[in-house]
Amino acid sequence: MNSITPLPIHVIGGGLAGCEAAWQIARAGVPIVIHEMRPTRMTEAHHTQGLAELVCSNSFRSDDVDYNAVGLLHEEMRRAGSLILQSGDAHRVPAGAALAVDRDGFSKAVEDAISQNPFITIDRAEVAGLPPEDWDSVIVATGPLTSPDFANALKGVTGEESLAFFDAIAPIVHRESINMDIAWFQSRYDKGAEVPGGGADYINCPMTKEQYEHFVVSLQAGEKTEFKEWEKNTPYFEGCLPIEVMAERGMDTLAYGPMKPVGLTDPRTGRRSHAVVQLRQDNALGTLFNLVGFQTKLKHSEQMRIFRQIPGLENADFARLGGIHRNTFINSPKLLDASLRLKAMPRIRFAGQITGCEGYVESAAVGLMAGRFAAAERLGKAFSMPPKTTALGAILGHITGGAKAETFQPMNVNFGLFPEIDARDPRGRPIRGRDRKKALSGRALTDIDGWLGTLRAAAE
Repeated sequence: MNSITPLPIHVIGGGLAGCEAAWQIARAGVPIVIHEMRPTRMTEAHHTQGLAELVCSNSFRSDDVDYNAVGLLHEEMRRAGSLILQSGDAHRVPAGAALAVDRDGFSKAVEDAISQNPFITIDRAEVAGLPPEDWDSVIVATGPLTSPDFANALKGVTGEESLAFFDAIAPIVHRESINMDIAWFQSRYDKGAEVPGGGADYINCPMTKEQYEHFVVSLQAGEKTEFKEWEKNTPYFEGCLPIEVMAERGMDTLAYGPMKPVGLTDPRTGRRSHAVVQLRQDNALGTLFNLVGFQTKLKHSEQMRIFRQIPGLENADFARLGGIHRNTFINSPKLLDASLRLKAMPRIRFAGQITGCEGYVESAAVGLMAGRFAAAERLGKAFSMPPKTTALGAILGHITGGAKAETFQPMNVNFGLFPEIDARDPRGRPIRGRDRKKALSGRALTDIDGWLGTLRAAAE
């Protein structure tokens, strides 16, 4: 590297994407300033001033590298030296085949790594408008809760209205208040049983058909939070619908969704219940559990009344009630180039959920790529995009042009974003189902190793 210290890169936002971007930049030996507005200015969803605070679920979803696209993304990020995955693995809590974390321990680990890195400076102040002109390399990772002042400044540059959708937060209960004479521990299909102590990581609350139908009617009739006038036409993200919105779609919707009983057997009856509410461990001590899939816009008093109808939660003590907030994202396929730069102002890159990727892991993954691209650009090094056959390349390709700008909506990583693979079984027939997913994952890991090897060679 040149003996002259490069000018700093500025990262706006201290969430998962901003921290991952800063970490990748620091690994390249380039100085960074992270600008985080909390606690000077808080958001409607954050509760702390910690970097990388998890405001919704504590789960990074499936960690299955062979058959799940997000599990594959985990592995690719690990191989790329991700701080978010390193911290997540270090603060893992039982969750079957999923990667769930102690949210406080995770946030502290990320903040400690960031604050102790000599290349990184943390500036606790809001960047209210466009970045100053002398900031010649900026990564905007302000997340879905971008401040209104900054969002309005972006509108002026792009000429585009921000897109938006609602996201909701699930309630958390104290473990000691759950009635284990009714509830029991088990992971669906006993997944994770191959891991010591695994396979029984969720608390399950069973419902009979009568209990379930009464519960659905209560959800449908429950008093909801009223939206402000400017929020009324904002759509929900289909992957994170409030529980009562799902209930409104029909009596059986929840029993085939977050309350499906398949893969679970009540040890007291030896039978499958009509419906099951699952709770996932939320902290390392195992004292807090969140209601899986129960993000909600019900009023707080209604949440306590209705959720205590769930067998096993009749005396539930809530550590946090559910909530709802409006998320903001830009029309990335129209506004960004292939390396996440704003076409109208190339000194600015975007990363994280503001780009329209959905999910903690995807957000951090885009931060990882934005950081690597910005660092290479600062050092005058050649850089290439990750292959589209990889999970990193698939999500990047989707938000920078693979999706149609006219209908762009937030998207989780999934195998539908990957190029087709010509793999066949011993009889010469195209493979399908799980075999196809495993083939896609195998190809992706080979290609990500090749890409990372090329980047290492270019950096030498």
